Amino acid sequence: MLKIYDSAIVGGGAAGLMAAIQAARREFACLIIEKNSYPTKKLLITGKGRCNLTNNCDIQSFLKNVHRNPRFLYSSLAAFPPQALMAFFEAEGLELKTERGNRVFPVSDKASDVARALARAARAAGARTVHDEAEAAVKKDGFFEIRCKSGLIYRSRTLLLATGGLSYPSTGSTGDGYRFAKIFGHSITPPRASLVPLECRETYCADLEGLSLRNVTLKLLKKGGKKPLFAEQGEMLFTSFGISGPLVLSASAFIESDEFDMYKITIDLKPALDIETLDKRLQKDFTRYINKNFSNALCDLLPAKLIPVIVALSGIVPEEKVNGISRERRRAFAELLKNFPLSLKAPRPIEEAVITSGGVSVKEIDPATMQSKLVPGLYFAGELIDVDAYTGGFNLQIAFSTAYAAGANLNPVLV
Repeated sequence: MLKIYDSAIVGGGAAGLMAAIQAARREFACLIIEKNSYPTKKLLITGKGRCNLTNNCDIQSFLKNVHRNPRFLYSSLAAFPPQALMAFFEAEGLELKTERGNRVFPVSDKASDVARALARAARAAGARTVHDEAEAAVKKDGFFEIRCKSGLIYRSRTLLLATGGLSYPSTGSTGDGYRFAKIFGHSITPPRASLVPLECRETYCADLEGLSLRNVTLKLLKKGGKKPLFAEQGEMLFTSFGISGPLVLSASAFIESDEFDMYKITIDLKPALDIETLDKRLQKDFTRYINKNFSNALCDLLPAKLIPVIVALSGIVPEEKVNGISRERRRAFAELLKNFPLSLKAPRPIEEAVITSGGVSVKEIDPATMQSKLVPGLYFAGELIDVDAYTGGFNLQIAFSTAYAAGANLNPVLV
């Protein structure tokens, strides 16, 4: 006779483990079904392997950084805010630190330490993990039956789907949860890439490949729009195909149309200087290098790799002596430095996205418990839900908070 678990959790990532810890600590028999040979595979690559596990801010500030359906998260964040998550990890022996932008990392800078703390807590709570791939799930005679690739069938009183989205499929996020949710009658907002690098039409991006810019302001604009859709100061990176880095990933979340010709990006290379101050700075540099060619007089102002590109865009002959450049042309060059142009071609594939936007409709989920409004005993957590945020630890906190809500509120007795 098959053992009946109180809860089966499909997905052993950050959300699945957190939910299992909370449920098992309530003395419920929990089974984690994880397709990878080890859990938290995706967690290990977050934050460039350092794991930006949350953002140490208050709930209102947090919700301002949630791009889709922020109001849905209020209850789960109130029950398990960033400070509670930090206390959880510190109680598990993981030392944390808060860096620029309130980003929270382990002191060791190792995502593996975060993964080990979660796995250790799940084992200590009594949750069992099987490494198998869930292929089908149904509700039959009041129980959930999960059939796995091995041929084994597991039965449980409740079922939590924490399978992730479609980003980084090599870590196991291959969209299985969407299929399961549809089987149970749930609506799916079509998944699309979010927090993703962007391809540009300009060939000079390839010439600038590897160049990282810091303390620049990136603006995302839509044709016909009066205000930028996104404007923020920070870091970005040029690649062979276009642009990437924190600023770019955040800006990508504001692109909601597949017609990329509608959007453009400008980079303010000198955001600390207004146009008048920048013009004076140029005059100072031109005076210092009065007998030099234009292209050689920019060495104090710009990275060497950027100079040939910006000179070509300016229309000023590289060999022209700076003492021959008129005030009008100098002023136009200053404007170029404040509005370095990039035209967008397409987002990179969804497989390269940090997270997936879209997922199970929040209208069909109880925001306080993460239980399905359609199927009693069915729960959701993490990226599978149609909620996503910007970079800075917000998305992992969403995974942890929604998982905590599910694990703390699932009740097999009442199903």
